[in-house]
Amino acid sequence: MSTLVLSEPAVLSELAVQSESPVLSELAGQSESPIEDQSPVQEQSFVQDPSSVQAESPAIVGRTYLEHQIRWEKLPDDFILPKDPVDNINQPHLAAALTESLRLADRLPELAFTCTDYGMCVTFDGQIVVKAPDWAYVAQIKVSRDDIDRSYTPELQGDRPTIVLEFLSDTPGEEYSIKETYPPGKFYFYEQILKVPTYGILDLQSGAFELYQLNKSGSYKLKKSDENDRYWIPELSLFLGSVRGTRDSRTGYWLRWWDEAGNLLLWGEELMVAERQRTEAERQRAEAEHQRAEAERQRAEEEHQRAEAERERADRLLAQLKAAGIDPLE
Repeated sequence: MSTLVLSEPAVLSELAVQSESPVLSELAGQSESPIEDQSPVQEQSFVQDPSSVQAESPAIVGRTYLEHQIRWEKLPDDFILPKDPVDNINQPHLAAALTESLRLADRLPELAFTCTDYGMCVTFDGQIVVKAPDWAYVAQIKVSRDDIDRSYTPELQGDRPTIVLEFLSDTPGEEYSIKETYPPGKFYFYEQILKVPTYGILDLQSGAFELYQLNKSGSYKLKKSDENDRYWIPELSLFLGSVRGTRDSRTGYWLRWWDEAGNLLLWGEELMVAERQRTEAERQRAEAEHQRAEAERQRAEEEHQRAEAERERADRLLAQLKAAGIDPLE
């Protein structure tokens, strides 16, 4: 038997080294004090058999987790959801843009849904935990949408999220928190509880985008982008990346989708611009065709007039010859 004492700042530093995340490394070095928790929890020592921990809950190399009781239960009707304001005023716009381009490209199946700042629920060691990702995609639900208008419990009401995204907030480190005692941190919640295959974190200031994917041991591994600075999301058969752009009167970094061929999935306003350009190009093509047809008509008219003039000249010559007593036909 061994004693395991978890100290989040130390593990955060360890995670930064293992994941090679520049943002995480910066956060780990900002302070020697632990990341502030809204609900203070006394430091605890846990006695656990290492073999049972490894078998029950695989974790990031060099770090083991305790065994926890997870139940997928519907949120009680009388449970009061927090009404905290969003961490960043740009969050709703970023989330809406992600969903809009999927919908317009017909990449949102009927039973799939996306959400923003919306409660994902689980009962963790007998206590309700609600986390609200900045954006999430669920491939399939198995209840009516009315049943999930307030919150969503994976497994009970449908699939676990395929991908969750967080936009760095004003509370540094929350997106990277691996705190496993109640209430658990976001990183731990997505990785070890929901086991979301893909977790992305966007820094709105620098545009840096980090994407973590679960490896075979059930731990998040920081992925490397391709030559276009994009990441392949196999569950959606799409690429995802950070680019600068302008939308909703905001110029800055946005997360965008590309299909397998590298074609950008457009926003609604971009589709409108593209449609206007297509319509204008079609108008210009039709105008050019009209001008070509008109030029052809004029050419044919000129040819007709030339032939008519030639016929009249021949008739006059024939008349002159006959007047002179010459019959060219004899």
